[in-house]
Amino acid sequence: MVDVQLIPRGITDPRVLDALRKVPRHLFVPERIRASAYDDCALPIGEGQTISQPYMVAVMTEQLKLEGDERVLEIGTGSGYQSAILAELCEQVYSVERLGPLSRHAKKNVMKAGYNNVEFIVSDGTLGYSEACPYEGILVTAGCPEIPAPLLDQLKEGGRLVLPVGDRYQQVLTTVTRSGGKVKTEESILCVFVPLIGKFGWES
Repeated sequence: MVDVQLIPRGITDPRVLDALRKVPRHLFVPERIRASAYDDCALPIGEGQTISQPYMVAVMTEQLKLEGDERVLEIGTGSGYQSAILAELCEQVYSVERLGPLSRHAKKNVMKAGYNNVEFIVSDGTLGYSEACPYEGILVTAGCPEIPAPLLDQLKEGGRLVLPVGDRYQQVLTTVTRSGGKVKTEESILCVFVPLIGKFGWES
């Protein structure tokens, strides 16, 4: 997966590549489709949600520019795969999921993969998780109609917020940085995510 799908498409951060080599993606997909676990595509995980394609996981993770000592907020736990990748790369992960069954299953997946530095929260992800802010990194794994204001408020000076922004059918991967009291926004590739549901996202 790493050598054939990710490196040829421009993923270069060695820590990100090592994390994607280490975390067993097949543990995070339903057993009936595990033969496709390492294909470069999104896969259904139940509750109308998906596990992102490996390339998108790599791109978003690389844009966070993690060094190892960060506290990272993840919005949209899903199967827990992205949570495990982040857990490999930073000090502590807080992962918010609005669907309780998914969050509970993700916790089992992440623990089975050997990570105990992830806290799982069932809540409206568009509100973030103010109890543990500010965060050096925030990653949103669902499509946003706009950048949720609470996430900007919870981003630490020097931190990076990575999220897909657009309509329900297509988004642009966006990276927001906070530096010197100013917020800078950069857009990169087109992408398609399930919608971010919540007070500062889509209604349903």
